[in-house]
Amino acid sequence: MGLISWGMYPIIKNKKISLRDTKTLHTYINSTDEFIPYGNGRSYGDSALNENILYCKTYNNFLDFDVQNGILTCQAGVLLSEILDSVIKRGWFLKVTPGTKLITLGGAIASDVHGKNHHTQGCFSECVEEFTIMLASGEIKSCKKGDELFHATCGGMGLTGVILTAKISLKKINSAFINQTTIKTKNLAETFEAFENYKDIQYSVAWIDCLAKNEEIGKCLLMVGDFADDGNLEYKSKKRLSIPFNFPSFALNSLSVKAFNWLYYAKAKDGVSKQRVSIDTFFYPLDAIENWNRIYGKNGFTQYQFILPKEQSFEGLKEILTKISDSGKGSFLAVLKLYSKENENYLSFPLEGYSLALDFKIEVGLFELLNALDEVVVKYGGRIYLTKDVRVSKETFEKGYPKIEQFRDFRSKNYMDKKLNSLQSKRVKI
Repeated sequence: MGLISWGMYPIIKNKKISLRDTKTLHTYINSTDEFIPYGNGRSYGDSALNENILYCKTYNNFLDFDVQNGILTCQAGVLLSEILDSVIKRGWFLKVTPGTKLITLGGAIASDVHGKNHHTQGCFSECVEEFTIMLASGEIKSCKKGDELFHATCGGMGLTGVILTAKISLKKINSAFINQTTIKTKNLAETFEAFENYKDIQYSVAWIDCLAKNEEIGKCLLMVGDFADDGNLEYKSKKRLSIPFNFPSFALNSLSVKAFNWLYYAKAKDGVSKQRVSIDTFFYPLDAIENWNRIYGKNGFTQYQFILPKEQSFEGLKEILTKISDSGKGSFLAVLKLYSKENENYLSFPLEGYSLALDFKIEVGLFELLNALDEVVVKYGGRIYLTKDVRVSKETFEKGYPKIEQFRDFRSKNYMDKKLNSLQSKRVKI
């Protein structure tokens, strides 16, 4: 079967070769018709799938760490979890981190990932000082912000070359713990009000009940927080539970999701509550469960993540949540976040507004629902996140990304479109 995505869909046969050194990579590029780089397999859809896959997790040495200034240089296969294990005890943390630490440094750049602090810090590319990349020609280049190659590669889904090394700047911290505040809201209007009231807090994210109806649509638990200042830098990753097999497909249904949502919402105190939590609890709750993707069954799942401009977000989210609730195909994992302005990268996902991410098991009728949601996203001027996507059409994708032709032209003039391709790039013609 070969390598698969985190969503376990689609399943295709592929041939894997591991990245070990630049000489072998140069030979591979010259001798292979087309391929796509693959990190730790945490992209949800088909953005890192092809018949030929370059497995980059094996290229994973630490190269330099300026502990005084928080500047770290690594090969691109290093996991964010490995970085954290090394730097937290020295008083440093990632400036930007997604909701999993089990991705490679190269993957973080290729997806230009974002986290719970986009509204204050932006995307991962903001902390990238420079990186080296092997192009389709076999040439190795180093680039920094302002270079066209930088803006095409950050968010470019591995379609500009093979990222080899990266130098990133870190964030100074004085604790391995977060002072967290949880705000329980009763509807979408209260949720938006809470986000605005707490927008100056460094980190924020909301779990939203996507099956709520009528006057309760948009009710949520908003978690905001920042690092404590207690000098306790003792950090140890949580022991991981494991899902040993794929759940039966019927285990996740509208009733089980509704029951989970009710319990999760009900257990939170009304109003505002405060607590001190660990880094892993706040940033990476799902990483504590190994193979949690198996919960969705052998047919796999997809995450539908979209973002809407701020002035359109309330009406757009209300319409989308209503459609999801009416469909009964709700998700127990539904994450709402606030974003600041978009950056200069050609295909980076964020823009100033709100995004919602929902997990759906692959089943009959799902893609029809998502197509209907696409229409709403387009109507309100939004876009779909490529790192999570497995089915969006070329037409819908293009409407959300105004710099797509610049990206296509850059790929074409550098012959990248001849060598670097994924199932996704072929589907949306990038």
